[in-house]
Amino acid sequence: MMLRVDIKGQAALAELVACMEAGENVVLTRDGETVAVLNPPPLAAPKGQRRLGIWDHLNLNIPAEVFTDPDPELEALMEKSIWPEE
Repeated sequence: MMLRVDIKGQAALAELVACMEAGENVVLTRDGETVAVLNPPPLAAPKGQRRLGIWDHLNLNIPAEVFTDPDPELEALMEKSIWPEE
């Protein structure tokens, strides 16, 4: 979403910053002409590094095929007709 604001009305600066923190772009104008475009900062990178085997203590023993092989239920749905049967 693009938000246009005339910089003559500076009283709403805190509101503009709050909008940017919410992820909106802000366009500053003077006499109807764009003078600046403010973009929110990029999303922060996740904190810490991923740890492999974090759930090993649960002894789930999930076979690798669950993650690598196609899902038979989804394949069956893909084979069905999208038109209602008569």
